[in-house]
Amino acid sequence: MMTSIEELNSWLKTLKMELVNSCMKSLWPRTKETNTPVTFRLIRATNMTVSALRFMKTFRAGLLEPEVFHLNPAKSDTALFKNIIRFVPSSLSWYGAYMVNAYPLDMSQYYRLFNSTRIPKAVRDELLTEDSGKHLLVMRNGHFYTFDVIDRDGRITKASEIQAHFKYILSDLRPPPDFSLGYLTSENRDTWTVLRQRLLEAGNTQVLNKIDSAVFCICLDDITIKDHFQLSHNMLHGNGLNRWYDKSFSIILTKDGSAAVNFEHSWGDGVAVLRLLNEVFRDTIQRPAISPTMLPAAVDSFQTVQKLEFKLDDVLKSGIESAKAQFNASVSTLSIDALEFKKGGKEFLKKQNLSPDAVAQLSFQMGFLRQYGKTVATYESCSTAAFKHGRTETIRPATIYTKKCCEAFVKDPSTHSISDLQTMLGECSKYHGQLTREAAMAQGFDRHLFALCYLSKSKGMSLPELFQDPSYIQINHNILSTSTLSSPAVHLGGFAPVVPDGFGVGYGVHDHWIGYNVSSYPARDVKEFLKCVHKSLDDIFDVLEGRPISS
Repeated sequence: MMTSIEELNSWLKTLKMELVNSCMKSLWPRTKETNTPVTFRLIRATNMTVSALRFMKTFRAGLLEPEVFHLNPAKSDTALFKNIIRFVPSSLSWYGAYMVNAYPLDMSQYYRLFNSTRIPKAVRDELLTEDSGKHLLVMRNGHFYTFDVIDRDGRITKASEIQAHFKYILSDLRPPPDFSLGYLTSENRDTWTVLRQRLLEAGNTQVLNKIDSAVFCICLDDITIKDHFQLSHNMLHGNGLNRWYDKSFSIILTKDGSAAVNFEHSWGDGVAVLRLLNEVFRDTIQRPAISPTMLPAAVDSFQTVQKLEFKLDDVLKSGIESAKAQFNASVSTLSIDALEFKKGGKEFLKKQNLSPDAVAQLSFQMGFLRQYGKTVATYESCSTAAFKHGRTETIRPATIYTKKCCEAFVKDPSTHSISDLQTMLGECSKYHGQLTREAAMAQGFDRHLFALCYLSKSKGMSLPELFQDPSYIQINHNILSTSTLSSPAVHLGGFAPVVPDGFGVGYGVHDHWIGYNVSSYPARDVKEFLKCVHKSLDDIFDVLEGRPISS
């Protein structure tokens, strides 16, 4: 059985490797016609739903172009190469891309984006994908609603009808239910397994199937976002009332139109979800399904929209109450803070011949050393989707180069010349780039060792000494768990720490600034950590600009 913090991590860290919540920027400016919370949210919910469905249909029709990983973008990420490869037969095009170190990314995970749910089971969960489902799941105020968004001929339901159904749901003013089932998906998985079986035995098979097979979930939250603290907490975990954390992904929309995606991690990684985000963002801008002046269709939503009702006995009610109490206790211990460093970003760092990601990672090492006087195990995710069925490999950003550089900057900067410090930064960047390339090409060690450890346990073997070694245990207790996310569609992303005494570091290096969204439990001080990271960035940029480090 997991502890409460470990269980919290089983769904709060869902996106430890890529992203848990991606808060999408406004897809169009507010106008006089949309300048009310209900209208703006209604239009945005409709457009995002239709764009997500367009993405789904494009993928299922085999028309979605793959992302490409370029090891040598100067040769392969060019209009000339793309025009040439377009005329090469599909059976040979992969080899042509391979010859210039361009790798189309695996798309097998995309299958689990839609109509998918994680089902709690004894020993281990199962992934269910029921792609015959044609309905959308909508949650509001702890209530569950469904309506079809794909018609009998496989076409997307008219946008004005989807708009009408959303309007109908938003007009439902009933209070939250006394017992909201959403809390159960935040429970310990073994406990949830038992309670789900009891739900089935109590006569809830049909409604659970409706939830599980829905194309995806839209969560309409009746709050207005005031600042980034509230934004991060709401999109990462919310109040537990209005979520079904087992769905493959959920689009969350607040009263003021703030939008995010929260996704369950077991089925896939951020590559697929970020592609969905980017495509939805682009599609809603370039060809929105409805405009601010369009009215909902005159349809009978009362007959079309189904409100799901559950049969609960005393055991189930008690289980929901217990899950709610544990949820509230767990999330109350989570702190999140953010930082925007505005002195420079990707463009400046590239002019210095430095990897932007390497500099961001160095700022974490330097910041932690400044705050705690030591370096610790650090995790950075790297996609291996260049391989068939590729998931992720680990980059280990804490190296002998970062240790040397951090100690020079933090402990005795006055004993080093600006030129020496610049050289150290270059060494860190060069080695980090090497580690990144090795991880992306499946040359890391973490996943290989994990697989060996898992196999030894699954076969009932005694655990080999390697996996009992204190060094192996320490390197897998990742105090700094980090993941980057940079996209025009995303304002910020974040996730919870993966260990009780750790930091969950979401970051993005943009053209002219660097953003951080960091979480911690009470064992760590996230505000002080970000102050130390900011000071580290100040020092790095001062050195790069030829100025001595200020005290």
